Amino acid sequence: MTTAAPVKVRTTSRTGSAPQAEVRLSADEARRLALRAQGLLGAPDRRSGARGVLRRLGAVQLDTISVLARSHELVPYARLGAVPRSAVEEAYWSGDHAFEYWSHAACILPVEEWPHFAFRRRARQARGHRWHVLEDVERSCAAVRDRLRAEGPLTATELGGAKNGGEWYDWSETKIAVEWMLDTGEVVCTRRRGWKRVYDLAERAVPDALFHDDLDDAECIRRLVAQAGAAMGVATRADLADYHRLKGEQVDAALEGTGLVPVEVEGWSKPAWAAPEALAAEPRGRHRTTLLSPFDSLIWDRPRTERIFGFTHRLEAYVPKAKRIHGYFVMPLLSGGRLVGRVDPAREGKTLVARQVSLEGPKAVAPMARALWEAAEWVGCDAVRVERCDDAKLAAALVDALG
Repeated sequence: MTTAAPVKVRTTSRTGSAPQAEVRLSADEARRLALRAQGLLGAPDRRSGARGVLRRLGAVQLDTISVLARSHELVPYARLGAVPRSAVEEAYWSGDHAFEYWSHAACILPVEEWPHFAFRRRARQARGHRWHVLEDVERSCAAVRDRLRAEGPLTATELGGAKNGGEWYDWSETKIAVEWMLDTGEVVCTRRRGWKRVYDLAERAVPDALFHDDLDDAECIRRLVAQAGAAMGVATRADLADYHRLKGEQVDAALEGTGLVPVEVEGWSKPAWAAPEALAAEPRGRHRTTLLSPFDSLIWDRPRTERIFGFTHRLEAYVPKAKRIHGYFVMPLLSGGRLVGRVDPAREGKTLVARQVSLEGPKAVAPMARALWEAAEWVGCDAVRVERCDDAKLAAALVDALG
């Protein structure tokens, strides 16, 4: 395991201007700040579990793809180790701890962030529709409202059917209505059942202390920018905007009130900001060795991943098979605080299959073997098989290391 060195704060002045206090970070320091902020450097907070991970990150992305597990399960696994998958689901979908809404994408969010997304709910309301237009908005929404009020939380199927029978986007009027009400905040999804959203009236599901939209747009955005900065440790304007999918000009208007500290990072061509708490203590401790979901917030922003880790990563699940380079659901390998390989995993019965493996040299062999075995045991597999590796010598070494 690697122990980090302290962040060095240096005072400089700009040529031709008055002296100015400025934090300058090396590329290595910025990388370690990002890892610690994301919960991947230092002792994991096992007592707070998956809920603690969610609060720390502020958003955990959802996705329909399930290979080893669904992405929202892989995120706490990467930080906590082999936490039972049932415990992860319980942490997200029980009580009033979290809700689902549009952040970086469709995400699980801590319920404390409900007021912060009022600006987005108002924007959706002002627009009048999202993807579909209802023939009779009032009638369709009233029908959903009455059913939920009378019967409690329901899926779209239970409300009357999600589809009309055509393509996936051929939604029924009921599905359009309930999704519109989700967009605008009248209903909320606080759990899923069989991967189906379970809708409830927001006035019933969101705790009273948080059920309000009285924050104006500027305050909502200020809080989200501050949260994104804390979750990333150090970030550019584009990074801050991407985390909750804000506009660059919204970030510009909010930055001054966030408390984020302007910093200069070696090798970064753009200005950056760091969370004051990230700069207050040395980023030291043990690095996790783990496989990362491609939707993990450490790497979901591809330009940031390249800037921080020098690692090019693309999701190829939606690329035609013949054009894929690394595979369907490529999971980068994090070890020693760096991205040192990748694998496209699959499951065949009780065997974890590494369909395609790429390694950044011999030093990545042992970490990949350890990460594959840990993932295999987590999902109930008792064997690991390597199908392909882009380097024959490293392939042989990996097979030996797997034992």
